[in-house]
Amino acid sequence: MNRLFIFAALLLVAWMPEVVMAADPGVPALSVQTNPDGGQTYSLTLQVLAIMTLLTFLPAALMMLTAFTRIVIVLSILRQAIGLMQAPSNQVLIGLSLFLTFFIMEPVFTKVYNEAIVPYMDEKLEAPAAFKAAQGPFREFMMAQTRESDLEMFGNISGHTNISSPEDVPFSMLIPAFVTSELKTAFQIGFLIYIPFLVIDLIVASVLMAMGMMMLSPMMISLPFKIMLFVLVDGWALIMGTLASSFYI
Repeated sequence: MNRLFIFAALLLVAWMPEVVMAADPGVPALSVQTNPDGGQTYSLTLQVLAIMTLLTFLPAALMMLTAFTRIVIVLSILRQAIGLMQAPSNQVLIGLSLFLTFFIMEPVFTKVYNEAIVPYMDEKLEAPAAFKAAQGPFREFMMAQTRESDLEMFGNISGHTNISSPEDVPFSMLIPAFVTSELKTAFQIGFLIYIPFLVIDLIVASVLMAMGMMMLSPMMISLPFKIMLFVLVDGWALIMGTLASSFYI
């Protein structure tokens, strides 16, 4: 359990390093004061309070620093393209996106664990050095998925125009650029997924119009055909495989 807590803290620190760096690692996490009557008073320092407060941003960090955003958007577009508004449910889509994210991010998490958490637990690295080591794998992953145009746009907005290497890109600029690129990629994949189902809708609507069945909803007729097409081509395997491989191209 302690390892999971430290791992979660390091993931969050990769997103907001400046805040945690400001904390003094030499301050004891727990102070014990002896009262005049012989009792003891325990108090947490501001450092622990700051870390616990930052952990509330962990869900946002999971969405913004990993493959989660692209996956959940593509699956949502797929559900809408098929015409199933409630199947799979939002809980199923989020759960599937979460575990597929863990599958894709496993090399990054392993690298963070080996290069930051293990040395820190073995007392080979101080907290600031461990935090910096935890940023490296995430920075490498995010830079590989971020478009240069997005980096240039946020660099011009923030005034960071003299960046010569990926290591010089601040996290405050890399995160929005990465999220913007992920949104673009997700909608591009969603557009390609939508086209076959749109063709089926057009064919069914044209046939119904030619038969004079104006009052019959084309969606009601096309839905079984779209489900059948998706099943026949093994759609779920194609979607999952495409999403996973899109991060390693």
